[in-house]
Amino acid sequence: MIAVATERMIVAPAIEAPSATPRVGILAQAFGEARRRDLAYAAAKRAMDAVAAAVLLLALLPLFAAVAIAIVLETRGPIFYRGERIGRFGNRFTMVKFRSMRANCDTSAHAAFVQSLMRGETKCEVYKVPQDPRITRVGAFLRRTSLDELPQLWNVLLGDMSLVGPRPDVPYAVEGYADWMHRRLDAKPGMTGLWQVSGRSRLSLLEMYRLDVSYVGSASLASDLRILVRTPAALLVRNGAA
Repeated sequence: MIAVATERMIVAPAIEAPSATPRVGILAQAFGEARRRDLAYAAAKRAMDAVAAAVLLLALLPLFAAVAIAIVLETRGPIFYRGERIGRFGNRFTMVKFRSMRANCDTSAHAAFVQSLMRGETKCEVYKVPQDPRITRVGAFLRRTSLDELPQLWNVLLGDMSLVGPRPDVPYAVEGYADWMHRRLDAKPGMTGLWQVSGRSRLSLLEMYRLDVSYVGSASLASDLRILVRTPAALLVRNGAA
């Protein structure tokens, strides 16, 4: 007799590797939600900027006329100062302000002052050279009260600037940026910002840049509204103004 051995084949249930699809889906969903929040914030911010700028420009026409007359009566030259600034993502635009200096002034003193600010050697109201002989009497008043910056509402209306954001920077300052400073260019520059309500001239330029980077990293409509609410008080008490 020949014994025939039979073998049983035991098939173990297949163990499948966990699929990465759910994790990828969760990440994609989170990214999509963040993207939608960013777009909603950008749309709401732009709508607020456009409406507020248009209303304020109309309401302030009498004040604009009075300031224009005062500038013309004191010195010859244009009513408005137009200067090149660096906006969001490094795009250049022409910023408009009331002229507070004599016409056709040399900018070398300002450039040297900005360089000293960037080295942390000076604490002063940002970009305003102390005891600057180029500033007119009317211009000095406009600067103390920040009235010289009101025409920037036109830049807000055009979309070059926002009501709230980092201070618009001059090209020769941006050329000297450290790597971390470029983060502040991820947002539109603003007429007011975190630094204006956090000490102004009591802060160095580098401290202002750090506040701008902090703002960009956590910007929201709620934070913008809080800064706008705090701005009038900071101006009235000349919070840190030089």
